[in-house]
Amino acid sequence: MIILGLSGLYHDSAAALIINGKIIAAAQEERFSRIKYDNKFPKHAIQFCLKNANVSLSQIDAVCFYDKPFIKFERIIESHIAIVPRGLLSFISSMPIWIKEKIFFKKLIKEKFRELGKIDWQKTKLLFSEHHLSHAASSYFVSNFSESAIIVLDGVGEWATTSIFHGVENNIEVKKEIHFPHSIGLLYSAFTYYLGFKVNSGEYKLMGLAPYGNIDSPETQLFIKKIKTDLVWIKSDGSYQLNMDYYKFVSGNRMCKEKKWERLFNLKKRFPDSKINQSHCNLAMAIQEVTKELIINLAREAKRITNSNSLCLAGGVALNCVVNGELERLEIFDNIFVQPASGDAGGALGAALVTDKIYFKLFSKITFSPYLGPEFSNEYIESTLKKLGANYEKSKDVTKLAAKEIYNQKVVGWFQGKSEFGPRALGNRSILGDPRSKTMQSKINLKIKFREDFRPFAPSVLKEYASSYFKIKKESPFMLFVYPLLDQLTGSRIIGDIDFQLKNKNCVYPSITHVDNSARVQTVDSNDNPSFYKLIHEFGNLSNCYMVVNTSFNVRGEPIVNSPFDAFRCFMETEMDVLVIGDYVLKKELQPKWTKRKKIELD
Repeated sequence: MIILGLSGLYHDSAAALIINGKIIAAAQEERFSRIKYDNKFPKHAIQFCLKNANVSLSQIDAVCFYDKPFIKFERIIESHIAIVPRGLLSFISSMPIWIKEKIFFKKLIKEKFRELGKIDWQKTKLLFSEHHLSHAASSYFVSNFSESAIIVLDGVGEWATTSIFHGVENNIEVKKEIHFPHSIGLLYSAFTYYLGFKVNSGEYKLMGLAPYGNIDSPETQLFIKKIKTDLVWIKSDGSYQLNMDYYKFVSGNRMCKEKKWERLFNLKKRFPDSKINQSHCNLAMAIQEVTKELIINLAREAKRITNSNSLCLAGGVALNCVVNGELERLEIFDNIFVQPASGDAGGALGAALVTDKIYFKLFSKITFSPYLGPEFSNEYIESTLKKLGANYEKSKDVTKLAAKEIYNQKVVGWFQGKSEFGPRALGNRSILGDPRSKTMQSKINLKIKFREDFRPFAPSVLKEYASSYFKIKKESPFMLFVYPLLDQLTGSRIIGDIDFQLKNKNCVYPSITHVDNSARVQTVDSNDNPSFYKLIHEFGNLSNCYMVVNTSFNVRGEPIVNSPFDAFRCFMETEMDVLVIGDYVLKKELQPKWTKRKKIELD
């Protein structure tokens, strides 16, 4: 049975392929098009999946799309009718594309597939899964829990914004839903927008900014009170309601009514890339605290409804690793699983799993690895490097060489094996550094990633050493949980503005320790990624530190590198010191001149 799952045409287009119950390949369209969060039909991702599996379009048994566009269209119409005449212009402007493309979606999909080759739609089933069901399946079916509570949290699917499901064997049953416009995802995005970051991208920044706030500050406490009094009303059963008098995402093209928010918080909307002051940090902390309360309430309700000992999380909000860590420490559930591609890209995998497990009722056990994308042979890599005029050497042991470079305070681009599915670099498309360095965080942020200095970096640590550095009891292979560092590795919390806090961190591992003495941890197992494991082990043998700084191999505004060419270009256009790609090692000072692009896109 060959099943192709698809997501896209809103943001994060992707494709995933399952053959006889095995996940063969999955990739986001952005990696091939080089357009971050690309929303176009995922033709390149489809072509990759098919080529990787050596199958043709004509062999596919079913294609499943990750949501139901017609129901989504119904929601848009009803939402606008409810507020007429407000929002009339935005409604009129959005109608042509809906009428042309998204209502007649079956026709659109078939037209797009014709560009890829022949497919017999009499033989191949074309299916549509509900959006939140796709998310739920993407987490539950790869968790290998035989039974679990499932919470899906995002901006909006068709109507649902928040869902509690109960998964038992091959069945996923919805237990409770909250519908648009009431949405934790849209609430968080409204603050992302208000604090000067880009919606559907800057939510990571908001999460990273929050720890610079002072929870004990009267201002922060006032912000929390105003959010809960005026912007979102929270009930103890996990339900909540947004006060739509303060939001603009239904009737216009903005997330919130800025003037009303400015009066509420006595704080002007921040413009992108403008200076961040303490009030911005305090507001970020306030919404993070409220979001945590909302999600913990939902988790308690999911526990009450399902009486399950396990929880699966999915949807874009499930990438809030700070809340995930808090949930784990509360021990409401014995086990928590978060799928690394929790956003809409993961919906492609979920759609394929819905088809496999629910539609066709296949009971094979799923083995999941995040390494589902393209890989390149040494022959291909060397051919590319020759065409680029690169100077390189081939090494019999690149892990030992890379470890030595990191020990010598070099920043290393690490490109190995299959690329990761999802937004996290998990050791195959990574930029690596020494976590002991006081300057590494600033160097990578400003001179390599070209992004804000306040953004933290994650540690990748050998699984057996994780408890030597962090207050951690379980594995965290996908970098989706935040844990405190051990007390002896940190100093007292620094009080001051954002720059003062950043420059005066008092800790043993400053490049991976956030200002609240926490870190977003990836535990590395030798069975899951032998090459990355060996690199960290070699670095540990040199430094007695069995972890490295790990951030995604890309610059601001670009997707993670996909090909050897992408990797070389990123290497040459930044102040990265060393590139290790396959068995080849490149040092910056030995490379030919390279003309850099003039503009780095905002993210």
